[in-house]
Amino acid sequence: MRYNSNNSYRPAGFGGFGMLPPIIKQLIIINIGVFLLQSLLESINFGSYPGWYFLNRYFALNPLTGVDPAGQAYNFQIWQPITYQFMHGGFSHIFFNMFMLWMFGNEIENIMGSKKFLVFYLLSGVGAAAVQLLIGPALSNHLAFTIGASGAVYGVMIAFALFFPDRQIYVYFLFPVKAKYLIAFLVLIEFMSVGDMSLVAHLAHIGGALTGFVFIMLDKKNNYNIDALFNKVKDSASSFTSSSSSKGFRKPSGNIFGKKNVQDAEFYDINDVKKPPTPTPSEVDAILDKISASGYQNLTAEEKRILFEASKKK
Repeated sequence: MRYNSNNSYRPAGFGGFGMLPPIIKQLIIINIGVFLLQSLLESINFGSYPGWYFLNRYFALNPLTGVDPAGQAYNFQIWQPITYQFMHGGFSHIFFNMFMLWMFGNEIENIMGSKKFLVFYLLSGVGAAAVQLLIGPALSNHLAFTIGASGAVYGVMIAFALFFPDRQIYVYFLFPVKAKYLIAFLVLIEFMSVGDMSLVAHLAHIGGALTGFVFIMLDKKNNYNIDALFNKVKDSASSFTSSSSSKGFRKPSGNIFGKKNVQDAEFYDINDVKKPPTPTPSEVDAILDKISASGYQNLTAEEKRILFEASKKK
């Protein structure tokens, strides 16, 4: 990932794989491993059935009713809303899912902490499965196995849009688009495509996005407030209107930032006469590990000061 001074977001090269947060890294490794197993079983038969059929029958998300391609009743099992998230239907399928997870998930894991992020990710996938299972039969008589991490990834994308709505994402690494617009557009496309009974499980994408949204709204520890987002939009519109109607420059009145935006921020004077001790690399590493495990919001005031001092040295 790369962040530049104009609040834009451009993913860096894949050479930084070793620097990924632990859950993102493990999810990518597990997904790739399962995909290789699927590819291996493509060419192996078990009796009169190909290997992929057994994987799909026991680990893909099976519909609650109907018959599978072999003429047998679908075999839904309670573990499938989890296991289907690690299976993919081809190279492009897994590539784009892992690319989106890598691009949007790194920052969300650092904010939530690794344990909460894993719960969030898997629950988004489970929510996607629930919507696919319960609403799918009402829209089509042609049901099928569902596989892929897309539902969980859509939950991660929604989280990114909520936490960083104005962060610019470089589409095709060239065209900057704000996260809230790009991700809202992608979700809208899924709603518009629900009636298209293609190989893409649009319902699962919508279910993952909705589950991710509800999770964040209900999680009080993430310091996210939906009212703050709307107030920010309202304040921006009011500020624009006032500046447009004024012939001269006027100093804005009141606290335009709001209390929520500065809750965890502390200021340290760079030119303070009494210099704090220089943080050691081991101290910085320990703090970064803590951010990865439980999020920035759980740092103490002293740990934030150490991190600030280290950033000044760089």
